[in-house]
Parts: sequence; C-alpha cells; structure tokens
Amino acid sequence: MSERFITSTLNRKDGSSDNLLRPQFFADFPGQDDAKALLELMVRAAAGRDEPLEHILLSGPPGLGKTSLAYIIANEKNCTLKSSSGPAIEKPGDLAGLLTSLSEGDILFIDEIHRLNPVVEEYLYSAMEDFFIDIVLEQGPGARSVRLNIPHFTLLGATTRQGMLSAPLRSRFAVNVRLDYYDDASLMEIIKRSARILETGIDNEGALELARRCRGTPRIANNLLRMARNYAQVKAEGIVTGKVASQAVNMLKIDPDGLDDIDNRILEAIVCNFNGGPVGVKNISVTVGEEEGTLEEVYEPFLIQKGYLVRTPRGRVATAKAYEKLGVSAMAKKGKNNNNQMDLF
Repeated sequence: MSERFITSTLNRKDGSSDNLLRPQFFADFPGQDDAKALLELMVRAAAGRDEPLEHILLSGPPGLGKTSLAYIIANEKNCTLKSSSGPAIEKPGDLAGLLTSLSEGDILFIDEIHRLNPVVEEYLYSAMEDFFIDIVLEQGPGARSVRLNIPHFTLLGATTRQGMLSAPLRSRFAVNVRLDYYDDASLMEIIKRSARILETGIDNEGALELARRCRGTPRIANNLLRMARNYAQVKAEGIVTGKVASQAVNMLKIDPDGLDDIDNRILEAIVCNFNGGPVGVKNISVTVGEEEGTLEEVYEPFLIQKGYLVRTPRGRVATAKAYEKLGVSAMAKKGKNNNNQMDLF
C-alpha cells in the first residue's frame, strides 16, 4: 500500500515530533482493539460501496488517540479531512464556511464538540441529516433565509465529556466509539514505535518502566519517552534502560504507580484533611489548588480506574488502596467524625 496523507492544515506541522509520532493507518495503532475493529469495518464497507462514512462520535479521556483515529480514518478512506474545534466555531457563519468548503465524501473533524455554541449546534442538525443549512440574512422586516446545499460529508466529533453533549446532537451520530485507558503491553508497543521514529535506543525494561508510569495514556507515554531520551543523552549512554527511565521520570515526580504530585495530593487531602471522605470536589479543589473541571476530567478518572478513589452521591471517598498507598493505617478512618458536614457539590 502506498502511503497517503490527509490534506489537513493540522497535519502539516513540519518538524513537529507530535506529527511524526502520530500513526497514519490502523496497522500502526496499537491497542483499542474493539474500537479499531469497528472503525475499520465501517471504513471498508463505505469504501466498498463508494459512499461517505456515517457520522462518528469518538469519546474518552484526553490523550487516548481520538485525533489520531480521525486522521487514520481519513487516510484509510482516502479522503480529505478538515478540522476545527468546538470553541473555534463561534457563529453559524463559521460553520457555513467550513461545510461549504467540503467536497463529496470529505470528513469534517470537530474536536471538543461538546463545547459548540448551542446556536451553531442547531444549524448542525440539518447539515448532518439532510445536508443543507438555512442561513438568515439581514435582520428585521427585510430578513430572508437562504438555503445552502452541502455535499454529503462525514462528521467526526471528538469529546472528553460525552455527558455534556445534548441528546439531539448525540443521537445524530451513527456510532459512539469509546476509548479506554491502555494496558501496559499496548503502551510498550507505542513507546517502542515512537523510539524507532525518534531514533532512540530503548530496551524492554525501559519501555515497561515508562508504560507503567504514563497513566494508561499514549500522549503521556510519548512525553515521558522524550524526557527519558533527554536524560539518557545527557546522563547515560543514550540508551533508555529501566534504570534510566526510572531516574528520568522521577525528576517529574511521577511515582512507580503512575501517580504524579497532584494525584498524591488529592489522595492526601481526602485521607488526611477530610478523614477519607466523603468530600465534595469543591473542597478538594481548594485544598490542592486545581480547578474542579481539571480534577473531574484529568485526575479523578485515573484514580477511580486504579481503585484509589470512588464517587458516591455524598462525595469522593478514599479506598483501602489509597490508605495503603499513603502508608496510613486504616484504623485512622475510625476516628472520622461522621457528623462533619461538608460541601458535597
């Protein structure tokens, strides 16, 4: 197969290591087997019928490969991808400009689609279903509506917060593909592939050490690999071994379980400041000095998945694993004041 690359401005960052490391085809994309199999099936079926793809929603935490999958779909379908983001499309006219620039079968990729302006979202409904939009020109008594026909296109939406999408928009996607955190084996494949591209020597122990500490996220894995490469170049012999990887990542205050400084501060706040919980996210936010949205979107999902934290109707509660992680006796929990009322919102 000859290499094809999408004609997207976003994919033309000359000299960008992010662009170099981004996989271009399904075969280069380790992990997410179920999601990958579904998308590959859809692409092949649409290509066999010579039809545009159905609209697809990609959801999941940041850094798991939603944008990369959009690129891969465009490459495998051999079509053009044009990209934007929800906050960037401020007015209906912005959306109209994007849609009318598309050709038959093109893909429009909207990142952070949950942040679309509600007025713009209303225009998107008819574009997705009937491939036209009605634009109102002028105002007052002289106002008139102009219908713009749009070529049959595919909308690829990406979101880190699927729950914030309105029901009408979510229902217009043919499939919702959810990406989950990666296991260590898949992350090792990603790290080794990136190391080859970056011409960096790495052994299995080094790849495993980085995989264990990257929170199940390829973006973080590649960032840690760059840090390990720098460390190996300056303080070692240029090879990322297990010891070199550990020493490099320790400089970033990421522990062997993949928890960084903020993760540990969150657990310490819940266990030590609030007697293990339940405690509301506002109190945690004030204690650790991070925004509530960042805690909910970036830190909590990983802590919950790893079993350090649970969400309850009354607030966040630390688990026995969190106590063990901090070296705090579980007996300390018995001293909790059950009558202590906290802000649980």
